[in-house]
Amino acid sequence: MEFKVSTEKGVHPITVIQVEGNIDSASYQEFQSKAEALVTGGTRDILIDLTNAHFVSSAGIRAIHSLFNKLRTYSPDISDEEMRKGINAGTYKSPHLKLLNPSKETMTTFEMTGLDMYINIYTDRKKALSSFK
Repeated sequence: MEFKVSTEKGVHPITVIQVEGNIDSASYQEFQSKAEALVTGGTRDILIDLTNAHFVSSAGIRAIHSLFNKLRTYSPDISDEEMRKGINAGTYKSPHLKLLNPSKETMTTFEMTGLDMYINIYTDRKKALSSFK
């Protein structure tokens, strides 16, 4: 697995991580450590482009969830209690982490694990980028 990091300019900088290859048990740690290093270095809004990642395993799901938590630590938008209530009610989505173009199989995994309940998933890059406020 490889990934390319770029910055898109909008209302504020958005870091795009373009994944090349699967995020699985062999690669999730590298993905997680590099993504979390971006957050530690000041990145606050991330779009993960999965166009060229045909599979995301449960280890990859955990890495994405860990990144979600790391972003919340640095940029909390609401309290944890409000967030949990919002996720349960279907009204909360992360303002700092979005996903783009997961494969059909990966989308099924996101739906089965509930990741799609709190992270917006887009098929249009322009819409994904404009969703960051």
